[in-house]
This record gives sequence, C-alpha cells and structure tokens, in this order.
Amino acid sequence: MNDRDSRIKSPLREVRTVSIVGTGSYAPERVLTNADLEKMVETTDEWIVTRTGMKERRIARPDEFTSDMAVQAARRAMDQAGIQPTDIDMILVATISPDMVFPNTGCFVQNKLGATKAFCLDVEAACSGFLYGMEVGRQFVASGAINTALIIGAEKLSCITDWQDRGTCVLFGDGAGAVILQARGARHGILSTVLGSDGTLAELLMLPGGGSRNPASEQTVKDRLHYMKMSGREVFKHAVTKMVQAAKDALERCGLTIDDVDCIIPHQANRRIIEAIGQRLGAPLEKYFINIEKYGNMSAASVVVALDEAVQCGHVKKGDIVLMIAFGGGFTWGASVLEWTK
Repeated sequence: MNDRDSRIKSPLREVRTVSIVGTGSYAPERVLTNADLEKMVETTDEWIVTRTGMKERRIARPDEFTSDMAVQAARRAMDQAGIQPTDIDMILVATISPDMVFPNTGCFVQNKLGATKAFCLDVEAACSGFLYGMEVGRQFVASGAINTALIIGAEKLSCITDWQDRGTCVLFGDGAGAVILQARGARHGILSTVLGSDGTLAELLMLPGGGSRNPASEQTVKDRLHYMKMSGREVFKHAVTKMVQAAKDALERCGLTIDDVDCIIPHQANRRIIEAIGQRLGAPLEKYFINIEKYGNMSAASVVVALDEAVQCGHVKKGDIVLMIAFGGGFTWGASVLEWTK
C-alpha cells in the first residue's frame, strides 16, 4: 500500500434503512366539475363517473406553475418532519409538466424554499414518476451519501391537456405531493421497491411535440402535438397487468403477502383499473385508499397526494404495511412496500 492509498477514506457508510418522516400535499383552488366539462365538450357526468369514477379535478391558475405547487407540498412535508430548508441535501421533482425544459423544476423549488445545500434534479417517468423518484432518493439516503431527501410529485397537466378531446380532457388534474426521506434508525421503513419499463409501447401514451423529434413549430401547434395522446383501451389492459405483477414482486421481495398489507395506494387513473387490480390481487376495496373522485389523474402527483391524505385522515397508522403501485407512459410501472414508522 502506497502513501496515497493509506490516505483514501470512503465517505460512504453501511446501508441504512430509510423512512418517510413527513408528507405534504397541495391542490389548486379552482375545481373543474363534470358539469363544467359538459359545457366544454360532448360528454355527460354519468359517462365520466361510470367509466372513470371521477367527479371533479383541480386546475391551477395561469400564473401558478408546477414549481409553485411543488413548494406548497414541500413546505407541508417539511413542517410535518420538523426540518428546515437548509437540512435538505437533495431535491427531486417527478413531473411531465416542468416549468421549463431546463433548468430542472427542482432548481426552481430550491430557490423558492431557500434550500441552499441541496442538489436538484427532475425525474420523468410519467405517472410512475414519484415511485421512481422515491427509490432514487432512498438509495442516496441508504448509502449514507446524504441524510435528507425531498421527493416531490408535481403536475400542471392542464397546460398539456387537449380540451377539445373529450376522451382525455375529462381525466386529468393539477396538484402536488411531497415526502421527506431520512434514516431515523427505525428497523423498518421502505422495505422493497420494484420498477419496470417497456419502451416498445411508448406510442400508446405520449406527448409527441416539443422534443427533438417534433420540435415546436407552426405545424406542430396546428396538429395539436403539444397535448397528451392516449390509446385508452390498450393503456387500461397493460396498466392492470403490470401493476398487479409489480405489487406481487415487491411483496415477495420482503417476504409478505397481500394479506399482510393494511393499506393499498394505487395510482388514481381510473376507478375501473383500481377495481380490476383489487380483484386480481385478492384484496378487498376497503384496503384501498381512493381519492380519484376529487382530483382525477394527477400523473406523478397522484400516489403521493393520496398517501398524504391517507396519513392525515388516519387511514394509514404507525406500524401499518402500505403498498403503493403506479403505471404510466413509457410504459413505466412500479410498486413500493413500506412499514409506516410515523
């Protein structure tokens, strides 16, 4: 061993267990009901409720951006965790509706929070984005590279929704949710996470305009390529299959079964999808936390907003086993199992 080798010290420690120590969520004030949509496109309240389970959704103000909603959710999570902005080492925002292509939305959040120590990044995995982001944050905290991670799912989907397309405009809403991750020495916390993707199915759910393939032009605007496009039936079929398998795999990894789970928080995309997942997993709907009727599909924000509401209303309690599952464009999917330690 030479002198240099003797001086090298690894800054990393042994793998630590990681817990969610604070949650928060935010929804814009404006409520867009099914009755409002009846005046905008050819649809009915009965049609929307029967096929989706949605009754209303929240819409951000024109001057309210994804980062603004993210900051509101983040502050509430920080208050619950009892931390200050300067305690945060990492900010990750999961979103498909960033403030700008760059800088990343995390940097805007950092500036508004005053979290001067944090490094910042965005993750884009559509509706699975929060679970992807939480696993990235967990790895950083578990390794000892950082102590505190702020993970946010935030979306302003109203700005990429085609309000002339009755098949999609009834589905989406705006909002944000956040969690604080730390290693608090708890025996458990986040127990397992399974993530997956299938790029061969990317064109079934996408926003085709604005990237290098279809850069913004007069023609892309005319062709309405800057709005989300979805093949609903195909998405439904794959969503159910992939989320069910991810849930089973995540539970198997930590030696649990669906009977051990106290609360299931699915992606809030469609009530029929949730019911189909329940049938295939063999878990009664009473175990599911569902808020789709109030918010619609908020993409990366859906699961984390539902988690925060489940915690706040007592549906999730200390010691509960929680299963979170999501599916989104890419296709991407994921499942995470945790023991609630708050």
